[in-house]
Amino acid sequence: MNPLLGKLQPYPFEKLRELFAEVTPAPGMSAISLGIGEPKHATPTFIRRALAENLDGLASYPATAGAPALREAIAEWLMRRYGLNNVDPATQVLPVNGSREALFAIAQTVVDASCGGLVICPNPFYQIYEGAALLSGAEPYFVNADPARGYKVNYAAVPDEVWRRTQLVYTCSPGNPTGNVMSLEEWRVLFELSERHGFVIASDECYSELYYDDENPPLGALQASQILGISRFERLIVFSSLSKRSNVPGMRSGFVAGDATLIRQFLLYRTYQGGAMSPAVQTASTAAWRDEAHVSDNRRLYAEKFREIVPMLSSLGANMPAGGFYLWLKTPIPDDRFARDLYRDYNVTVLPGSYLARETRDGNPGKNRIRIALVAPLAECREAVERLRKFTLSF
Repeated sequence: MNPLLGKLQPYPFEKLRELFAEVTPAPGMSAISLGIGEPKHATPTFIRRALAENLDGLASYPATAGAPALREAIAEWLMRRYGLNNVDPATQVLPVNGSREALFAIAQTVVDASCGGLVICPNPFYQIYEGAALLSGAEPYFVNADPARGYKVNYAAVPDEVWRRTQLVYTCSPGNPTGNVMSLEEWRVLFELSERHGFVIASDECYSELYYDDENPPLGALQASQILGISRFERLIVFSSLSKRSNVPGMRSGFVAGDATLIRQFLLYRTYQGGAMSPAVQTASTAAWRDEAHVSDNRRLYAEKFREIVPMLSSLGANMPAGGFYLWLKTPIPDDRFARDLYRDYNVTVLPGSYLARETRDGNPGKNRIRIALVAPLAECREAVERLRKFTLSF
């Protein structure tokens, strides 16, 4: 067996199953899960129709590079969404089977395991970053997101000896679980460090279309790159997905875009990995990237939930996130105990924050936190939060 597998920690939801293993939830209360970030809004009819009407494509092998029509639709969306001057669909865009597999695979493409390299991750973080680093032969280095600084990751605090060994940096904006959005100044700092030390930046932007200030959509990495004069996106690759934007998590459709040299090497890796997207999914994805009306409708549904739910949870430190569909709440007792007892007493599932973070010299930023995902319908979210409020009255 691959000995690197032994370095992996159990996935957060496996930890959650173990936490609940011997717990019997309160009888008479329906189960409500706010623990998993799985979109629950309806998939738009036109996407379902496009998928169903193009099943003839299943009779042929798809190209790993994807169909030109899909790459063109993605490039057009990037230019429209971020005001980019030019994105070449032939060399700077690559469809992938959801951002998760691509975020994992980029480390396998970029990391030179013979050099004792490091992969920098925000903390808390999406667990794929850590697993990708470890299985590439690198070691993850975690930098805490500081709540006192709006959950900004303080890259300036990373020692030079760490930067010298760094080969890859994962970012996530809007962040999971904190909902923070990286500013232009943060990007400037990171781009300057990348220029100095030569590492690749992998920008996870799967929540980019879930924002609640229509006048200020989240800044994207390619957009920041262009503003700062890095027009060819050197050492930068972004990851996006239709899962949250279009409510199609089961379709497994996303893309990577950025530095043409990185894209070329990533395509080589994925040609051997076997990561080609189904032709029917490609056609449905093309339709999805070319439509914005359903995305606006989706944002409206989330905004309604946040407007109602955030005030109800003020006692736990709830704040309106800049993006995403999570709330990152404080707990009056250890987060794992809070989650277990809430499940036992009220049959509501939330995710302990410490499961999404690692201990560093600055502590575990998930300690005494929980993440709740406002993915269920409003009435169900409201009921879950009412139960959560009753539970907290005992403290």
